[in-house]
Amino acid sequence: MASEANRTSFSRRSFLQLSAAASAALALRVVTEPQLALAALPNVARDSAVMINANENPLGPCAAAREALVPIIAQGGRYRFELSRDLVKFYAQSIGLPEDYVSIFPGSSNPLHYTVMEFCSPSASFVTADPSYEAGMHAADGAGARVVKVPLTKTYAHDVRAMVAAAPDAGVFYICTPNNPTGTLTSHADVEWLVANKPKKSVMLVDEAYIHFCDAPSTIDLAKAGKDIVVLRTFSKLYGMAGLRCGFAIARPDLIQKLESYGGGNPMPVAGVVAASASLQDPQLVADRKRINAEVRSEVFTWLDRNGYSYIPSVSNCFMLNTGRPAKEAIAAMAQQNVMIGRVWPVMPTYSRITVGTPEEMERFQVAFKKVMSGAVTGSLKPNDSWRELDGYVVKA
Repeated sequence: MASEANRTSFSRRSFLQLSAAASAALALRVVTEPQLALAALPNVARDSAVMINANENPLGPCAAAREALVPIIAQGGRYRFELSRDLVKFYAQSIGLPEDYVSIFPGSSNPLHYTVMEFCSPSASFVTADPSYEAGMHAADGAGARVVKVPLTKTYAHDVRAMVAAAPDAGVFYICTPNNPTGTLTSHADVEWLVANKPKKSVMLVDEAYIHFCDAPSTIDLAKAGKDIVVLRTFSKLYGMAGLRCGFAIARPDLIQKLESYGGGNPMPVAGVVAASASLQDPQLVADRKRINAEVRSEVFTWLDRNGYSYIPSVSNCFMLNTGRPAKEAIAAMAQQNVMIGRVWPVMPTYSRITVGTPEEMERFQVAFKKVMSGAVTGSLKPNDSWRELDGYVVKA
């Protein structure tokens, strides 16, 4: 009888926990990079415009991924769960972890939001850098959590000691490295320090969406060591699959289970899964894409230096450019020339984030930006009527 009572109690408790997670997931509006990027721009014809505003990769999926997509189209009407399982198995092996340390999602936005919803609350704050990627702040708002924004250091790294000091009640410490929007790194040593010195009940959320563009070491080794850390990876950036949607969360199995209670187990887009699988099996892809991005970025920085324009040096596929005026005015003036540059972060009102595009796109950017800086082209920008600003950031109404 005692055993039966225990089982009943456990089942009731599990049901209530899952119900709470499901209710939170239903209430959560997932804010993503494309939403934030689109909100700051007028309606444009993408085919003719230079789109260097959303950190997309203009190279798109690699040749192997494109070839893999052709035969899978006919299977688009099927739930091919085994394809996702095979990809998780292959990826886990490639990083030296058991499969239960890896969960697959359509990009990294969902596990980012799920982590915040699980570990943040009115009594557990969300701690982030300022500026940094904004999505976690919107998730924290949905969880009723206090958002603590800590300025970057003078070298534009996350100030991990200030982050710990600012929030002894933290539920999540969010570190995006390389950072979005600055494209700058926070060292592995600083992440280790934060893991070792954070409040016991909090977790680290390390967003490595842009790590393939640089030579910095990953923090996956900390997940492998069983630390309180969730590492996010996506195929949306270097792999050029922003529209195909595939990504991973890497963490201890108990943390993975908490994230999956919000949305794990749903069928993945088969196109994204096969393209991701093919991309991972291309041994030169990361090195080639990293080199191409670095070469174009270096050429742009040389041009900016030669013309005396101010920017924050980056190791990623984006950088912050000082427009010397309210950046929204420069964004509008660039848009008039059909060159779409990135949005503004309130803490840096004269800076706009620029995505590294193709050499041809960056040439058009240079011509347009020189006209803006000389005063030859001006403009004012009004966000689309279907969007509104919230706490200084433009999000969908």
